[in-house]
Amino acid sequence: MKFDSIIIGAGSMGMAAAYFLAKAGKKVCMIDAFDPPHTNGSHHGETRIIRYAYGEGIEYVPLALRAAELWEELEHEVEKPLLLKTGVINIGNKDNAFVQTVIESARAFDLPLEVLNAEEITKRWPGIKVDDHMIAAFEPTSGVLRVEDCVAAYKALAIEAGATLHVNEPVQNIRCGDVVVVKTAVATYEADTCIVCAGAWTSELLKPFRLSLNPIRKTFAWFEAEEGLYGQENFPAFAVELKDACYYGFPSIDRAGYKIGRHDGGETIHPNDELRPFDEGDALDLQQFIQSYMPQVGALKEGKVCKYTMTPDEHFIIDYLPEHKNIIVASGFSGHGFKFSSAIGEMLAQMVIDGKSKLSNELFKLSRF
Repeated sequence: MKFDSIIIGAGSMGMAAAYFLAKAGKKVCMIDAFDPPHTNGSHHGETRIIRYAYGEGIEYVPLALRAAELWEELEHEVEKPLLLKTGVINIGNKDNAFVQTVIESARAFDLPLEVLNAEEITKRWPGIKVDDHMIAAFEPTSGVLRVEDCVAAYKALAIEAGATLHVNEPVQNIRCGDVVVVKTAVATYEADTCIVCAGAWTSELLKPFRLSLNPIRKTFAWFEAEEGLYGQENFPAFAVELKDACYYGFPSIDRAGYKIGRHDGGETIHPNDELRPFDEGDALDLQQFIQSYMPQVGALKEGKVCKYTMTPDEHFIIDYLPEHKNIIVASGFSGHGFKFSSAIGEMLAQMVIDGKSKLSNELFKLSRF
């Protein structure tokens, strides 16, 4: 069967792109090796942070603001709360580049932001303990996305709009040309255009292009927590930038417990490797951070693993493949990408339909490598 567009990887980016393409009247085929939302990528684990004053670069702010608009639209479409405005606090030394960029981007885009010293931090949130030389940038309008609900919402709307979804169907081969031919373990599909957003499997599917993508094993965990200190009504989502590490976390949402993970580090894996389960070493690393900075958090409840897919500079890839204007690659989002998936889905659809997106993808082009 011939389609206008095939989307390989129906996770956060792929599902959103399918929705926007199908809504525009395009005949869309989504193909996934699993059945999204699932636990084999990087979109599981209940929650992700959404923030607008952006430490990774001021260039991200327009994309973040557009994503927020689209998440709000999606909430109205499915009549389900997807975004919790808990606020987000970024903590680091006074001269920390990440925190300073958060402050700079807030000023540049006139975003609400409070800058607090160590005494003000602990007074506002008694569950946090920081060193005297640390500051915090608190963004009250940001918060937390319910990730599986977000993916499921775009899935339902994309199918309702006419998109086709093939699950548990690993792609074996992509043949480039005026017509893109995608062969799976089950069938062969053809389309005028193709979007490859297959997470950790993206570089495997596009081996001849030698994409700079690194799949990594990552962990996160939930801990017992007093709701009065760490519950969603009283505690923000957070990131703490240390000299040699970066940790992020969430308040206890729906009484699930305090959730924390480490952004940096992790071990390189092959995407088909079975992930080593969460172990004592993973727990110890998180507990050491908790003892120093969130000492009133309780015992470990549960730990999980996931796959990140990282580029060397930790910026995304959103670009046409060299010499193939009808194939778009979208990858390298792990660590800070999910919040943008609504807007990136829209961008990808625009790139398919119009040959370019309204928001710039200059930062995300393959030519930088």
